[in-house]
Amino acid sequence: MPELPEVEVTRRSFAGAIQGARVTGLRLGKPLRWPLGVDPETLLGSRVGSTQRRGKYLWLPLEKGDAGPPQIALLPSGGGLGAAQPLGPTSAGGLLMHLGMSGSLAFLDTTPAPGAHDHFDLHTDHGLLRLTDPRRFGAVVWGAALDAEPVATLLGSLGLEPFDERFDGLHLHAALSGRRVSIKQALLAGDIVVGAGNIYACEALFMAGIDPRLPAGKLSRPRADKLAAAVRTVLGQALEAGGTTLRDFRDAHGVAGSFQMQAQVYGREGDACRRCSTVIRRIVQGARSTFFCPQCQKR
Repeated sequence: MPELPEVEVTRRSFAGAIQGARVTGLRLGKPLRWPLGVDPETLLGSRVGSTQRRGKYLWLPLEKGDAGPPQIALLPSGGGLGAAQPLGPTSAGGLLMHLGMSGSLAFLDTTPAPGAHDHFDLHTDHGLLRLTDPRRFGAVVWGAALDAEPVATLLGSLGLEPFDERFDGLHLHAALSGRRVSIKQALLAGDIVVGAGNIYACEALFMAGIDPRLPAGKLSRPRADKLAAAVRTVLGQALEAGGTTLRDFRDAHGVAGSFQMQAQVYGREGDACRRCSTVIRRIVQGARSTFFCPQCQKR
């Protein structure tokens, strides 16, 4: 499942190429998770602004064809690692995209015939942006603005970006207070911090030396400091590695990620811990596999 690093890597791989492009066509395939919510013809002629990310969502702002210089505003919570986006009277709304469980975006300079799993094509004079999603859990939804429905609701419950300066041990410790679920499940919830998906939560907890079964509300402030730092470090490493490719993730130009090659615990059940040689264990938490070292990670 594409997580924050994979979505950000995808954004970086096509954002510069599509910015300023004029929309020349839009094709819808089989229905995705939600309907587009607008007549595709109304988007023809609009120009694509600066593509942003919020959590695992991508926002493609659209400007009217006769738009002048864009007005600039920051996406909430440091969206897209602090990038900016056009807003204001020249706005034609935007497209909010989610890759779901198995989706991917490709940016092509040709227009090959769509395959069975190609469910959304955005044709522009710079190239074709195509969403491929075998399981159709992804989405492309139009919104008049970031604070308009349905975009506002979809983004409204998201926690802080991991690289937001407000995400630190103090924030994490306060947000976990009183929570009885495991620390691993609390990280996955996404309402405290976005981006710590299953792979990266396992890796961050190992880096911080925290047992994933620890009740979230019992995490001490010093350990919260370590965990917040570990989340940022692991996600930063994943971005540098181009994300994680376990099965089919590729960026918009078909390049696979390599973070899986440096994982310390994820997917290594039965192997020796690289730090202490103890056998890595796998348990199931909330229907998700958790990998950890019982020696290096303490409750």
